[in-house]
Amino acid sequence: MSFKRSAAFAPNPVTARGVSTKLSASKDKVVYTNGKTVIIRDLKTPNQATVYSEHVKATTVARISPSGYYCASADVSGTVKVWDTVGEDQVLKGEYKVISGRVNDLAWDGESKRILAVGDGREKFGHAFMMDTGSSTGEVAGHSKVINAVSIRHQRPFRAATAGDDNLIVFHTGAPYKYEKTIRTHTKFVQDVRYASSGDHFASVGSDSKIFLYDGKTGDTVAEITDSPHKGSIMACSWSTDNKSLITSSADRTVKLWDVETRKAVQTWTLGTGISHQQMGNTWSGEQDIVSLSLSGDLNLFDPRTGEKPTRVFRAPQTSITALAPLNSSTFIAGTAEGRIFSYSDDASSCLEGEGHTALVTGVASSPTDGKAYSIGWDDRVREIERDGKNFVPASASTIAQPRSIAVTSDSTVFIVELAKGSELGNIEAFRSNQKVFNLQPKFTPVSVATSGSTVAIGGNDGKVRLNQWDGKTLSETTVLEGKGKSQEVTFIAFSPDAKYLASGDKSGRITLFDVKEQKIIPTNWEFHRSAIKSLSWTADSRHLASGSQDTDVYVWSIEKPVKNIAIKNAGQRSGINGVLWIDESAGKGKLAAASDDATVRIWDIVFH
Repeated sequence: MSFKRSAAFAPNPVTARGVSTKLSASKDKVVYTNGKTVIIRDLKTPNQATVYSEHVKATTVARISPSGYYCASADVSGTVKVWDTVGEDQVLKGEYKVISGRVNDLAWDGESKRILAVGDGREKFGHAFMMDTGSSTGEVAGHSKVINAVSIRHQRPFRAATAGDDNLIVFHTGAPYKYEKTIRTHTKFVQDVRYASSGDHFASVGSDSKIFLYDGKTGDTVAEITDSPHKGSIMACSWSTDNKSLITSSADRTVKLWDVETRKAVQTWTLGTGISHQQMGNTWSGEQDIVSLSLSGDLNLFDPRTGEKPTRVFRAPQTSITALAPLNSSTFIAGTAEGRIFSYSDDASSCLEGEGHTALVTGVASSPTDGKAYSIGWDDRVREIERDGKNFVPASASTIAQPRSIAVTSDSTVFIVELAKGSELGNIEAFRSNQKVFNLQPKFTPVSVATSGSTVAIGGNDGKVRLNQWDGKTLSETTVLEGKGKSQEVTFIAFSPDAKYLASGDKSGRITLFDVKEQKIIPTNWEFHRSAIKSLSWTADSRHLASGSQDTDVYVWSIEKPVKNIAIKNAGQRSGINGVLWIDESAGKGKLAAASDDATVRIWDIVFH
């Protein structure tokens, strides 16, 4: 067997209310951060993202060099990594500790040799250094509080502008960079500052809802843009490639396009009415595409030539993906740690509408008969999803305790395993049409559940799998399956589509294969995972099994040749795998989706033996 990654559905940027989120662009690609990863994403082909996962702390900003060969990314510890963007190896060029705290922004000079990084430090709020050696190339001075943004003039003579929480803009000459003067135009936090690509001007925006233009060489104030002003904090600004237009994104939920020469607003886009539509960052991608980021994480794409609404809205998780399930032949769904559920198709993801979960989604499952899907979460609710994968059904049901695993029988009864509550060992509940139809408090601690027809398998923390029959009213235990060796908590179980096999994954990473009819173990020695099994998925012909683990690896096992396997090491790029799912199969090959803690779904092309 062989494998090759064919697609990657990347997460959207992480946002925080009142904090400017730094987006950038390199030609048609948008660059941003999420968790410990850096995302380089072409919005024309959103399932072909590049994900860089070598930071050990949460990332904050990333920008590609003007040459296009390197990316500089920074994190909350004050570390900047410079790495190669050409090829798949992402070779590290240099790693530098630039300040003692969070880096809020960084900028390249026009020669792709020098970098200025700014943020929240103890000894200093910024650092100027050479990208290949880390040696100092001047200093960032003049601020008394956290610096929020920095921008460098790409033409000689080099200039740099920094903006901070002290309401100041500091103008630097270079290189080497040194303090030139302080600009006191804003009366509140300055959120962003950006140079035009021509170097003739730079612009600043702030929490005082004001926009100022400055001379790029001298730093002198040219004008304040006062026409049709924003009514809330302006979080970001960005220049068009021809330097004639400026866009601004504001917490008043609007995005404005300005003509720099006339200093007039030529277009205003209003996005929704709630807090989640506050605009936190922006960038200009290519010649025409304006990208603005909502607090909800939505990436809104605008075309200055068309309409009053975004031409497209990109929705994707902002937090870990915690569960996967198929919906139909072309769509699968994913639950997240933030409580939202997303549906994925060939080239895009979308967020389910309606009243969803308010806490981590612990499981999703689809019905084998009616095409509906169901979800459970730490809000102690079980919810139903429409067949089209676009909306939640308005009604929902509550569970006795926190649900941890879900499966659906052939009569559309939803079985849920729940955590122990008080002195209880745990609960098993059954629902149909949002009504509870059965409840059981077993004499063992249930952990996982799987179904095949009317057979319900319950995995326990004692390492045993108990098979039960469901008659529509009562669950009756028929068989107890037990693996060899030391008992470990059964974390995930899955029946093969032909109902002949049952795979059981445990906390240690071992997978045990049972013959359901014969009620015996099939020797396999599938013990290569190093941590808990989080997900199992069978191919439609029941000949291959995929497994995902917290150890970041994915394995594909062969039933006919148990000693043969394909090992996709570090499939989650340093992130645990929480879900695996076969999404397409044909003669001798298949497509496997793997979802991980970094909120990314990666698609692998698998060729079987």
